[in-house]
Amino acid sequence: MNAPTYLFDATEKPSLPVHEVPLVAATEESVREFGFLVDDPDACEIEIVRWPAQGWRPVDDGTGDEGGTVEGVFHLEWSGDVLMGRNDAVGGHYVLGWRCDPQSASVDAAGGPRDRVLLWHLNYHPDGGQMFFPLERKPFVVPVAPPGDDLTPDKVVALWCDGGKGLYIHPNIWHEGVFSDAPVHRFRDRQGAVHARVSCDLGAEFGLYLSVPLIR
Repeated sequence: MNAPTYLFDATEKPSLPVHEVPLVAATEESVREFGFLVDDPDACEIEIVRWPAQGWRPVDDGTGDEGGTVEGVFHLEWSGDVLMGRNDAVGGHYVLGWRCDPQSASVDAAGGPRDRVLLWHLNYHPDGGQMFFPLERKPFVVPVAPPGDDLTPDKVVALWCDGGKGLYIHPNIWHEGVFSDAPVHRFRDRQGAVHARVSCDLGAEFGLYLSVPLIR
């Protein structure tokens, strides 16, 4: 499977049914399966996963996990009906989703209520964890699902964070950026420098989009 195309006109995507993702308040307990809440971004250490052995000979101790991390700002911006993202840490620029049927979504629209986002894609990073810390202390939402390539829509939950703390997610946790109903929102992002990415195109695999609520 080729890597997904992340920049496109929303109308290139078909109308599909939606799966409603449950919204869960982010607490120490509710995020434990996926990561943890971050009080101090400077003190948050990013897990780096050692390069896997190719056969029965093990990778030498002290090697295979020396790639380090990268850091930058993750920019979130609504353009009409379409939610755009830009990750300066890895040079990524994405169409993250839209607030309505993509066949009627427009970047020029005045826009209606931004109370949800329809997601077409999820991914995980096998090489390292990732931290998101809000630069504007406003609420945000992160959809997550447990590790494993046998992803199904019913495994996804949306963690609602009040903006007072950041969120760290472990390696291999399914996610797709950070979302907000604010017109613009910025986050401090730190993650593994290798930036391996495993993707799921939800429309192609399941014939649906994930409807992620943005307001609690």
